[in-house]
Amino acid sequence: MSTQNETGNAMAIQDSPDARRRNLLKMTGLSIATLSVASVAAAQPSARSTKQMTDKWDKTFAKSDKVDHKKVSFKNRYGITLAADLYQPKNASGRLAALVISGPFGAVKEQSSGLYAQTMAERGFITLAFDPSYTGESGGEPRNVASPDINTEDFSAAVDYIGLLPFVDRGRIGVIGICGWGGMALSAVAVDKRVRAVAVSTMYDMTRVMSKGYNDSVTPEQRAQTLEQLSRQRWQDVEKGGPSYGPVMNELKGGEPQFLVDYHDYYRTQRGFHRRAINSNGSWTQTTPLPFMNMPILTYIAEISPRPVLFIHGEKAHSRYFSETAYAAAAEPKELMIIPGASHTDLYDRVDVIPFDKLTSFFRAYLA
Repeated sequence: MSTQNETGNAMAIQDSPDARRRNLLKMTGLSIATLSVASVAAAQPSARSTKQMTDKWDKTFAKSDKVDHKKVSFKNRYGITLAADLYQPKNASGRLAALVISGPFGAVKEQSSGLYAQTMAERGFITLAFDPSYTGESGGEPRNVASPDINTEDFSAAVDYIGLLPFVDRGRIGVIGICGWGGMALSAVAVDKRVRAVAVSTMYDMTRVMSKGYNDSVTPEQRAQTLEQLSRQRWQDVEKGGPSYGPVMNELKGGEPQFLVDYHDYYRTQRGFHRRAINSNGSWTQTTPLPFMNMPILTYIAEISPRPVLFIHGEKAHSRYFSETAYAAAAEPKELMIIPGASHTDLYDRVDVIPFDKLTSFFRAYLA
């Protein structure tokens, strides 16, 4: 993920490193930048559409010779065209089980979700990694905005698409959500009974972190202040005819908590940088937090049952509590797998850390 920690926001706090960390953990991720709106230079993302989809291999991971790959597109229930990468095991026959995959929050399909998709295709699944609405190569205006409703719908739209492919067994469809899109995946599966099993990796509940801050530490006064600023930002956006954007994400100035350093390590270095990713090369709109502030997406997580849910999280991840509390609220069958020594971003791309064997056995068992 990166919330507006993913929007580069520890930078707005100009005091000691310890105080900076305490303040950061008390504030909502994406709303931090709204406290210094006047000092923010608007980073205007360019408009994109699926007509601009590139056919060249521009992923942050190497292309596998064990799978076939192609770009596809489809519409969600709101009429937004989503761009995706479809991966198929080479020389496969018959109708296969399928997985739809997205995340992290602010990433693109050329990053972590594509790596998961290609790896699971090597293991015998048809997989689809997609860019959420308003991001990457997917459609939607304005750019770089998120919605707990529309982005939950994006998962079901991916299920719509993959379930109509002639080589997919539509009775054997699963979902994988990574980081902030893990919460969206759980929300989608709770209402979409076509999905047989769901796994989430290094999961964030974006509605919880934006409304309550890290470790639920935002005070009522801080929440009211954030909502006041977000509300007034709407007038500014209307007056100028378009949204304002925060600073470029994941830049470091020194003294940031380790998890922000980890985000920078992934998104802003050769390891995981991608020019279309908000977390690597852009920023969210200033008002993106608004719909997240009063819309908890995991209210009905127990209704995933009797379908199974697998939670995977790093032992040392700052975000581990999201999976632990979601696991407690979910109904059986459920499983929580804690990866020893792993940080939040280790589960983005560290193929020696991501438990692909567990994901494979989980989906083979429940999509049989």
